[in-house]
This record gives sequence, structure tokens and C-alpha cells, in this order.
Amino acid sequence: MSIFSKLFKKGGEASSRNVEDFVLLTRVYFQSVIASNLGITNIRYVPDVANFKRLFKIPTQGGRLGQGEKVASRKMLMQDYGLSENFFKEIDASIKKHCRTQNDVQAYLFMYQGFSSDLMMLMGNLMQWKFRMPSIFKGALRAMTEKTVHDVCTKTVWKKDDVHKTAMAVRQYKERLGYSEAWMTEYVYNVVMLAKKEKNKPEEEKK
Repeated sequence: MSIFSKLFKKGGEASSRNVEDFVLLTRVYFQSVIASNLGITNIRYVPDVANFKRLFKIPTQGGRLGQGEKVASRKMLMQDYGLSENFFKEIDASIKKHCRTQNDVQAYLFMYQGFSSDLMMLMGNLMQWKFRMPSIFKGALRAMTEKTVHDVCTKTVWKKDDVHKTAMAVRQYKERLGYSEAWMTEYVYNVVMLAKKEKNKPEEEKK
């Protein structure tokens, strides 16, 4: 709750956004789609949706849990972080394919968590010096992110064994979950830009 409160205090100013908020709001969207698609009625199965619903007083649409929360979280992610329509379409398609019953949900979310964690760890390893670029070079940083994601998805040989193993794991997750290079680029780029803002904020406060 405190994370969401921090995210939207003072009308949702950009300065209050951070990586944790972005990841949490994305999780709300995932859980909302799952709840809506499968007709889940017990809100305890979707805890992030429960917190989101209570905090923003989201009304239940058509008696279906998740529908209103899906629309609201999607709107916030698009307005506050500039995510594209395709970002959400890929999530919808992946969940529809892999979560056909409630028994599928835990395995799917576990697999997605592994994909997200390995992807960010790998990108941090491969793009260390590039992440230190000033935020004003957004276009260049996005292009570099896109190229590195493409390498992860296509390159077969890496110099370091740990990088090779993680890259192979990410590629397997990608194929199983059905996410594109464009989706991966959009996700990573947003996390990187938010992380850079968090890092620079203490320096700005000292001035």
C-alpha cells in the first residue's frame, strides 16, 4: 500500500516513480488479466489487485473481478510510463495461452518471475557502462538496449559461461512465454530509466 501511495502522491508526479512501483503496477496488470479471464472471485488469490483495488477504490465492472483493475492499471502504465499498446497485447496473449485454468496460474507466474529476474540480471551484466550514460541520451540508450536484447535472443556463443547459461535460460523463457524482443526491450528500458532517476535523486537533493 505504501508503495502505491508513494507512487501517486501529489497527483502522481514523475519524481515519485521508481522501479519498485513500475514492477508492482505491472504485476497488478498481470493478476487482473488472470482474474478476469478465469473468473476468479476470491480476491485473496490476487493480492496485488486487492491492494490496488482498495487504494484507488476501483469498482467491480460487470460483477467480474479484475476487469476494472485491468483497465485502470493499464491506463496508469501507459500515461505514467509511456508503455505501448503492444506491450499489453503480448501479456494478454501469453496469459490466454498458458493460463487456461486456475491450476496453471502459479506455474505461469513463477516462470514469468524467472524470466524477468534473469533478463534484468543479464542486461545489467552486459550493459554496465552503457547504463551510466546521461539520461538525456534516451534514444541512444534505447537503441543499445534493443541491440543487446537482440544479441541475447540470437547470439549462440558467449565468452563467459555464466552469461551463456543465463542467456540460454532467458531465450527458453521467451519462447515458452511467447514474448517478443520488442516487449523485452520496452520492459528493460523502462526499468533502466527509472533506476537511473533513483540513482540521481540523492545527488539532486544535496544541491
